[in-house]
Amino acid sequence: MFNLSLSFISSFLVTMLIVRYAGMFGKFSMDYDLHGVQKNHTHAVPRVGGIGVVSATCFTCFVGALFGTNPRAETMLLLAVAAPAFCSGLAEDLTKRVSPRVRLLLAMAGAGLGVYLLDAVVVRVDLPLIDAYLVFAPVAIGLTVLTVAGLTHAMNIVDGMNGLASVTAILIFGSIGYVAHEVGDWFVMSVALTMVGAILGFVIWNYPMASVFLGDGGAYFAGFVMAELLVILILRHPNVSAWYAAVVTIYPLFETVFSIYRRRMLKGRPASQPDGLHMHTLIYKRIARRGVYSGHTRRRERGNPTASVYLWAMALIGIVPATLFWQSPLLLACAALAFVAVYLWLYSCIVRFRTPHWLLMGHHEVITASAPDKTRHH
Repeated sequence: MFNLSLSFISSFLVTMLIVRYAGMFGKFSMDYDLHGVQKNHTHAVPRVGGIGVVSATCFTCFVGALFGTNPRAETMLLLAVAAPAFCSGLAEDLTKRVSPRVRLLLAMAGAGLGVYLLDAVVVRVDLPLIDAYLVFAPVAIGLTVLTVAGLTHAMNIVDGMNGLASVTAILIFGSIGYVAHEVGDWFVMSVALTMVGAILGFVIWNYPMASVFLGDGGAYFAGFVMAELLVILILRHPNVSAWYAAVVTIYPLFETVFSIYRRRMLKGRPASQPDGLHMHTLIYKRIARRGVYSGHTRRRERGNPTASVYLWAMALIGIVPATLFWQSPLLLACAALAFVAVYLWLYSCIVRFRTPHWLLMGHHEVITASAPDKTRHH
């Protein structure tokens, strides 16, 4: 609990300073793009909240190493291998000029360093046909690099609403910390709890109304550390099913896989090209702010945090059974199938304007045909 408390306080204070002095560095830190296809905010907000999360994590890990609340060597190495992913995202936050390919390559480089420095290698996926090939080091290393980089970018994909990626990350890290406690893995548990506190300190400034965004740097850092902890947890503990890693992170992973399929196969567009058809965007536009006139800024702003609640509930379809049944491949596979079925059914309903009525409860229609005519006299 020391790591969680210290990282929370540190993150809260650093993020407060970022919010307080955002105007001084607004040219670099503010997100002024209010009309992008994936943008859902109504005013400029600093997008460097990841600095608060990373600063708090590093500070807590250093202090924890001094007081013996987390292993010194492994923790420092983990922070080192996470640096390329975070720095590439932060550079994009500040310059808006770092291509997705460069960020992907740097995340892969960090995963490669993790293999070398932490021995963090995917050695099994609990599928016999695939596990037979993972005995070959190049295959295992290649799969590790792809999966770690994939989850790193997946967390950035779902970072589209206030609190969406950050609270989802808190739930996943909380699950990882619990499973690590159950199997007695001090390193994984201490880092997971540190991440919970660091992200929670940021969330206070991001939800329900956003004074700061996590940014690419923060999302990449959270996703990368999450991926490394899962690889290490599965590697060290044979009683933890490899399916646990897939199911606890199934929301960001499946969102990413489905987005690639939708863009490449259905639309014939590059997978990296942004669009407004993510699940969270559809829920925001067609449920959370249903019928709201585009000029009603306050109502649109309220729809943003409301949309996140729907996605947190969806993420829990994977996180809860993963946390309860982390030793059972069969139950975890059933949970994965259940999530995929619910996701595809709900996406199909919303995109075809056939949203189930029970999802619309509490969202009242507002006249949308035109803005009120203030000059009209009766």
